[in-house]
Amino acid sequence: MEYVILIIVIVVLALVAGGVAFLRPSRRGTIAPPSQPQVPATPAETSQSQPEATEAPGEPQASAAVIEVERPPPSAGRLVRLRARLARSQTSVGSALLNLLSRDRLDDDTWDEIEEVLISADVGIAPAQVMVEDLKTKVKVLGVRGPAEVRELLREELIAQLGPDLDRTLHITPHGGVPAVVLMVGVNGTGKTTTCGKLARVVIGDGHTALLGAADTFRAAAADQLQTWGERVGAKTVRADREGADPASVAFEAVTEGIESGVDVVIIDTAGRLHTKVDLMDELGKVKRVVEKKAAVDEVLLVLDATTGQNGLRQARVFAEVVDITGIVLTKLDGTAKGGIVIAVQRELGVPVKLVGLGEGKDDLAPFDPAAFVDAILG
Repeated sequence: MEYVILIIVIVVLALVAGGVAFLRPSRRGTIAPPSQPQVPATPAETSQSQPEATEAPGEPQASAAVIEVERPPPSAGRLVRLRARLARSQTSVGSALLNLLSRDRLDDDTWDEIEEVLISADVGIAPAQVMVEDLKTKVKVLGVRGPAEVRELLREELIAQLGPDLDRTLHITPHGGVPAVVLMVGVNGTGKTTTCGKLARVVIGDGHTALLGAADTFRAAAADQLQTWGERVGAKTVRADREGADPASVAFEAVTEGIESGVDVVIIDTAGRLHTKVDLMDELGKVKRVVEKKAAVDEVLLVLDATTGQNGLRQARVFAEVVDITGIVLTKLDGTAKGGIVIAVQRELGVPVKLVGLGEGKDDLAPFDPAAFVDAILG
């Protein structure tokens, strides 16, 4: 009898212990939710690496953060609205030129000073010499001396050097049921990813639809940064499922998705490449060739930092050898007094500056207008 009672007690204790274990919450198989990355007020190219969630290849990463979709303003007149900001950095060059040209006696020393001012503004030696010779001839023939006459003479010469007849149209109109494709290229730190996001704002603000392709698969935060821009304006972002994925395949997938979803333009961000690294530059050529198997590349925009001056020209030459550049985007133009780089880079590549970055704001990307630019320089 005692054995029976002992067995019953053991069974009861076992049942009680099992019930407690069953009721205790099990942690087996659960995954802690990923920490949410902080979304900056304005995405910057120098964003820190952020945790990424697992996703299917080529599909945008789901985000728990609720980002309100914005309606960007149209691009018309944007450079005019930003003229004051541009003038703050450029007026010193214009003032120096006007003061020199307004002297009572324009001798050889004065013309040498004028040429030095132009060269210091990154116009370039050859363009500076051309401008000085043209100004010399016009001053001699017309005999201008008054401040208003001198200003108008200089204005006309600067506008002429900027190529007012160049086609600065952004080719972002779909054709034959296929979206326009824009490939953004450049070296590290010029602001490519930010420019892609700002361009998406411009496109959507002008009434088009856009899709972003995160083909910069080597910088950890690039895809997150680009997706944040897209979420703000309602543009889908196609990205890889892992860091270091093949950029060409991501670009191809983005164009494929753009065709299937019927968007107007696909904007593809590429990894920053040192113009001295042959293998990286060859890879950029591969991205373009792979995309062209699916659709024509309508724009290849080279993003240059205006503050780098002549070094930017060296970068431009190498990129132009690898891909057919159709236009230039000059960033940080408001942060340098060397706006002459616009003249130099156009002369070097034979392609127009189409867009300029005039600040860190989300709407500070503007179509380039030679007349408005010159007016900002001359004050």
